[in-house]
Amino acid sequence: MYLIFSYFLTLVLMGLGMSQVVGQEPVNLDAAVRELNNTLAQKSTFERLKLKRIYVLKESLNNSLSAKSSYEIHQQLYKEFKTYQIDSAILYVQYNLNLAKELKDQYKQAQSQIQMAGLLSSAGRFIESKELLKNLKREELTGNLLADYYETSTDFYSQYGQSTNYNQYFIQSEIYRDSLLSVLPKNSIAYRINHATQFLFNAEEDRAEKELNRLLEDVKEPQRERAVITYLLGLIYKNKSDKDKQVYYFSLSAITDLKNSVRDNASLQSLALIYFERNDIDKAYQFIQQAMEDALFCNVRFRTIENSSFYPIINSAFQDKEMASKNQLTYFLYTISVMTVLLLMVLIVVYMQMKRLKRIRRDLNIANQELHVLNNQLLEVNDDLRESNHIKEEYMAQFFEICSTYIDKLDHNRKGILKKLSNKQFEELSRELKSQDIINTELEDLYHNFDVIFLNLYPSFIQEFNKLLKPEEQITLKPDELLNNELRIFALIRLGISDSNKIARFLRYSLRTVYNYRVKVKNKVIGSKEDFDERIKEIGNIAISS
Repeated sequence: MYLIFSYFLTLVLMGLGMSQVVGQEPVNLDAAVRELNNTLAQKSTFERLKLKRIYVLKESLNNSLSAKSSYEIHQQLYKEFKTYQIDSAILYVQYNLNLAKELKDQYKQAQSQIQMAGLLSSAGRFIESKELLKNLKREELTGNLLADYYETSTDFYSQYGQSTNYNQYFIQSEIYRDSLLSVLPKNSIAYRINHATQFLFNAEEDRAEKELNRLLEDVKEPQRERAVITYLLGLIYKNKSDKDKQVYYFSLSAITDLKNSVRDNASLQSLALIYFERNDIDKAYQFIQQAMEDALFCNVRFRTIENSSFYPIINSAFQDKEMASKNQLTYFLYTISVMTVLLLMVLIVVYMQMKRLKRIRRDLNIANQELHVLNNQLLEVNDDLRESNHIKEEYMAQFFEICSTYIDKLDHNRKGILKKLSNKQFEELSRELKSQDIINTELEDLYHNFDVIFLNLYPSFIQEFNKLLKPEEQITLKPDELLNNELRIFALIRLGISDSNKIARFLRYSLRTVYNYRVKVKNKVIGSKEDFDERIKEIGNIAISS
């Protein structure tokens, strides 16, 4: 019971959007449900508004004249992406980390480290997140930074506890919440929400409900804290088994998430479970489908895992319902067909002169049935194409972003060369052209981009790879490494590139170096060496249980 309750607290505190005014007003369930349906229909419209804001920020970034202004724009982009797409948020925080080091600004470095730790924790990269938090010197943090540190640590241990199912992490999370409450102003919204959450954690639901209702009167739109408040009220009524109020408050939370294009949300999943318990399979399937799409898009690992545990159950019930409807439709069609045939037989006897017309009608009926089958097949193909296009669009966007970056670099180098030519700086130009620094830097960027993309596709690759090696021979990465040379070679093999010549060209190694790495690693494996490459290719595959 403790772990379940702690999990729901984690859902609340990790990226919920705003909510509407509820206070002590009577619950208008039908109106809330209608508004939720209307908002879902306008989801793409709200998302376009968010993307427009992001576009404007990116344009202003291109016109930024200083590192400090770039840092502030990155901060705004981080806030836009934090609950929308974690990978992009991580990218801009990484930019800020680099800028903070360049500016030698200790405050900005600490701020970016805390933000990065929170994002990595949400993405399920707990080791990296923990390392960042560990490297921070708590005694040097003051004001908002100390509060941010405690809040991030609270979320980290709560998520880590959920991932490992280890009770001690939940206890540690609450210890950090106590520390957070000790540094927050007692009249602040953050303090009051965390205080109410603490009441919930201690099973003091009446005190929590009273405080949350007071908060609803004080917190106005578009403050994001309203969604946290509304969702916590939904949890209270879940514990009280009041399904109508659950639907009401979770619907309000979902409405605001949708209007603000918040993909990191928990309310849709909660609604799916309530409707499933009510045996409203269509709505349950609609909401769990939306929740799954949002979790995958945002790349919030713990939400994806949780949705995945419910999705097969709801999907199976939905498919059973669809099959029953199809069987019923088939029965009706069969009955109608039989009646049509009988009618045709009577008409043939009575109206012989209409024999030709009856034959045409029969052929047309058959053609309609074939068209119905073909139409269903076309719908299935369209669904497959939509899914394929979604994947293509995501990676095409990533491809174009990388290509655009390289074009910018080429243009920058071109302008530099023209400038030096016009200034007759031939010796300096010659030195730069002979230098390998640019190539080495680009190779590092290429390898870094490859490492990030590959580990996003196969986040457990390193752990599963080490399981194939003897314990004393397992690979340990340096703190700043994502993949080392050995892992990168076998990452390419996992992607289907087994030819050593191709691997050597990609990594700019000699063929013998690649061969030596492969032989060296194979000598460390547990079991047979012959099928080692095949076992590498199986890493990350989903095992489907019967």
